[in-house]
Order: sequence, then structure tokens, then C-alpha cells
Amino acid sequence: MAQQQQISLPAKLMNGGIAGMVGVTCVFPIDLAKTRLQNQRSGQQLYKNMMDCLIKTVKSEGYFGMYRGAAVNLTLVTPEKAIKLAANDFFRHQLSKDGGRLTVFKEMLAGCCAGMCQVIITTPMEMLKIQLQDAGRLAAQQRVVPSAVTTLKMGGTSAVLSRSYNTSPAPQVTRVSATQITRELLRTKGVSGLYRGLGATLMRDIPFSVVYFPLFAHLHQLGQRSSEDPSVPFYWSFMSGCLAGSIAAVTVSPCDVVKTRLQSLKKGANEETYNGVVDCIRKILRKEGPGAFLKGASCRALVIAPLFGIVQVVYFVGVGEFLLGYTPSNIYST
Repeated sequence: MAQQQQISLPAKLMNGGIAGMVGVTCVFPIDLAKTRLQNQRSGQQLYKNMMDCLIKTVKSEGYFGMYRGAAVNLTLVTPEKAIKLAANDFFRHQLSKDGGRLTVFKEMLAGCCAGMCQVIITTPMEMLKIQLQDAGRLAAQQRVVPSAVTTLKMGGTSAVLSRSYNTSPAPQVTRVSATQITRELLRTKGVSGLYRGLGATLMRDIPFSVVYFPLFAHLHQLGQRSSEDPSVPFYWSFMSGCLAGSIAAVTVSPCDVVKTRLQSLKKGANEETYNGVVDCIRKILRKEGPGAFLKGASCRALVIAPLFGIVQVVYFVGVGEFLLGYTPSNIYST
């Protein structure tokens, strides 16, 4: 068993990476719309809904404007998804060493541990992605309010991060790369700058994994042909991943709004800053009401559903095992 686990681990990491890259490429424009909808404040709404956001983005920034920040995701999604899925399998295996069937509590515990592991990559990835995704919204806001000057409200100054957007009648989106942002954050804030919003990320990803993994496992089990043959059709894996992902995504949507607001470094005109999770929740409730916590919820569900559907198909079909040149005889053992 130890040898089999040793062989299958690289395959599982490869499956997670491949699935993450394919999934992100397919749904990234919707994720961009989600970020911009979550960051816009009541009374300053530039976008009515997801489609309105995407149409305006293409008109003002071109087709590839919908993929701003995608390079960061494609670079880091491989280790992120690989850690998440492999960690869940590892903890499920450790918790079932007695040979008994995993209880729902143990499944939730395994998911919790997987969620804690992935934030090592997720937090800096989301931090950089959000800055790039939201740049177009801030530039569009200045076209509506030409006198507004976007500033960085994080203490200290930075040649790259404190750069104001052009306030001419047709301001352009500031072209700042993820590498520049990373360098400036490391110079001004140290490594902790890349982990801004870590608490909010944990608050989102741990409950997500606690809901998603047990729910997916039970939905997936319903598609098994028999107790002797645990395999399921690929479409069942896809549908199970979609359903479990969308339910988990909507469940933690309020946490995702808080995380997005905390990790946004640049602020538009009259947009407040936040001093931590509690302060963010309090200010959103007071100024925008409870409904603000569901901003972008439908977009997030549309992002997560196909993303995790694709992830589970790649994972359970065993693409990594095929590429490594051996038959995945233990795909379903965990």
C-alpha cells in the first residue's frame, strides 16, 4: 500500500494541476465579473449584472480584458488545486486507517485540513489576481466621475502601487504586472504583504472544503455501478463536482465578498478602507445592508460549478496516471 500511495501521489498532483489550468481557462471571465461586482459600492454601480460587466469590459478593454490576471491564476492554480485535492485524499486516507467507512464528521475534518493547506498558495494568488482584475473597474469609474483620483490606502507609498489612474476624459487602465505588484509588496510590506486577507481566506476556504468534499463524495457514490465496481461514468463525476461546487460556493459567498474587499489595495472615489474582517463586516452591513454579502454569488457559483466539475472528471478519469504511463488501479481507494 505504501508503494502504491507513493506512486499515485505524483499522479494526483498532476491531475489537480491539469484540471485547475483547464478549468480556470474556461471560467476566468466570469471570475473577473464576480470580482468587479463584489467591489462596486451601492450608489456607484457601474455594472448591473454579470453580462453587463462582461460586455462593458470587452468594449472598453478589448476581448483580452476579460482575462486580466489570468496569468497569475494559471501559474499558481497548479500547486493550489494539487495541494487541495491531494491533501484531502491524504487526510481521508489517514482518518480511515482503521479500515472502517469514513463518517461525515471525518469527511468534514479531512476537508477542513485540506482547506487550511491550500491557503499557502491561494492567498497570494488571489491577492495579485484581484488587483489586476479590478483595475478596469477603477478606470471605468473615473470615466463616470472624472474628478475622482484613485489612491492606495494601505499606509506607506509605492511607485507602482500608489500610481493614480489617468483622470482625462478617457482614462486608460493602468498596466501594472503581477511581478511589479509582488516586488513592491515585498519591498514595502515584506512577505506579510502577499498574505493580506489571510484570515478572510481561511474563513472562506475552510468552510468551502468542509461542505464540498463530503457532499461530492456522497453524490459521487450514488453513481457507482455496484459495490464490487466502484467506478462511475465520467459525466456523473462532472455533475457531482458541479452540484457540490455550486452549493459550497453560494454557502461561503459572504466570506468571499469580505476577502475581496480586504485584498483590494486600490480604492475608487469615496470607497472606504477596512481594518480587518470584523471592521469590514460592520461597515458593509451599515452602509450597504445584508444584501451586499451576496454580491457576485451567482457569478461565483457559475465559476466554481464547471471548475470543480472539470477538476473531478480529470481527477477520477486518471489523466495523470495515463501520462505517467501506468494504469490507475487505486483511483477510487481513497
